[in-house]
Amino acid sequence: MTRYPRDMRGYGATPPDAAWPNGARVAVQFVLNYEEGGENCVLHGDAASEAFLSDIPGAAQWPGQRHWNMESIYEYGARAGFWRLHKLFSSVKIPVTIYGVATALARAPEQVRAMQEAGWEIASHGLKWVEHKDMPEAEERAAIAEAMRLHEEVTGEVPRGWYTGRCSENTVRLVAETGGFDYISDTYDDDLPYWREYGDRDQLIIPYTLEANDMRFATAPGWVTGQDFFTYLKDAFDVLYEEGRAGAPKMMSIGLHCRLIGRPGKIKGLMQFIDYIQGFEGVWTPRRIDIAKHWAEHHAHQRYARPSQMDRETFVATYGGIFEHAAWIAERAFDRELGPAHDTAIGLHSALARVFRIASEDERRGVLLAHPDLAGKLAAAGRLTDESTSEQASAGLDMLTEAERARFTQLNTDYVAKHGFPFIIAVRDHNKQGILNAFERRINNDSATEFAEACKQVERIAELRLADLLP
Repeated sequence: MTRYPRDMRGYGATPPDAAWPNGARVAVQFVLNYEEGGENCVLHGDAASEAFLSDIPGAAQWPGQRHWNMESIYEYGARAGFWRLHKLFSSVKIPVTIYGVATALARAPEQVRAMQEAGWEIASHGLKWVEHKDMPEAEERAAIAEAMRLHEEVTGEVPRGWYTGRCSENTVRLVAETGGFDYISDTYDDDLPYWREYGDRDQLIIPYTLEANDMRFATAPGWVTGQDFFTYLKDAFDVLYEEGRAGAPKMMSIGLHCRLIGRPGKIKGLMQFIDYIQGFEGVWTPRRIDIAKHWAEHHAHQRYARPSQMDRETFVATYGGIFEHAAWIAERAFDRELGPAHDTAIGLHSALARVFRIASEDERRGVLLAHPDLAGKLAAAGRLTDESTSEQASAGLDMLTEAERARFTQLNTDYVAKHGFPFIIAVRDHNKQGILNAFERRINNDSATEFAEACKQVERIAELRLADLLP
């Protein structure tokens, strides 16, 4: 593997200011999963009954048979749980996003009407509430297309958001390739929305949650009482609210299921949480589509040439001069494992510097020898690289007095005579006097110490050069 697709960096240490409407400190977004009637069931043409997310401990699929108890639990979600939740959210005037399984929605006309009349968003939760991990790509692509078609048939509207849940490694890409969704939520990797590139498509991702989620009433470790759920939600909210107060607003997703939180002994914790957050100013409770529209308007995606996506020729041409006259460093770095983490100045510097550090002493010495003298003959003759010319000018080395030039010339001569390579310093970190002071101090070091210091300075010069090219 020479290209690592996972993004382990994200926004890094400085995430963007979400700039939520009215200066909100946190966006609390409630998702209600509507899956009842779309789960595994032989009546639906599936090979076995459902076994996931119910109150049956240790449930297992029954191949070729209906599981009466499992079906009954799912039916509770449609018959009673949904309406309890509909009443709750309507009473507090908080709109939710429905993750609606298309076949489940088709079997729930009254619930769909209630969702629409409440102004809730109905996003797509796939065609059926089944596993996608083993689906051939063509089969999954067809299921996505049929989910979109059926969703529009049932609701009268094309879904603008997507969440599969039981997805495959191909799901997000396949959904993005339809070009029809304002956002996809099949990730759990951030507290803010972000963009991904799929071909010419800039796809917004709004991460979801499996921890601030009532599914843990049906998993271990998980919630036992409504108070467990309330305490966790409260703690998460408190942390995010304080981060927002400190100038870094985030998003809090909360996942709900009709057959789980819809039970009276569980919903009490959700009621308490809603009551709790209503005591705070600066809390935005949008639908996910509202977050998507806000992010697209205030944080539009901007593409740039990413090192990990370049071909060899372009990569070497772009970064071959980062280490002075040492294109071999870029060539070797290209053959190593690069990914999104290396598409920034810090990331690519790490990749290049690692190659430099493990190179032979002779190779590293060759890099040192490729560096020009400070304010030396090459500078006077205008024969420096563009990068070196700019760097030396930034410290005023192109504007020396005759006395200063003579002093630099003498120091250059003495330094090379003693150590065998030019004096190297990241001039952009210093002014003219600071460089002169370092020169006069370092010339007295032993050559091994200077070799190590010169290599560190070469790496620092490369870092500064990359900062001019990459985020």
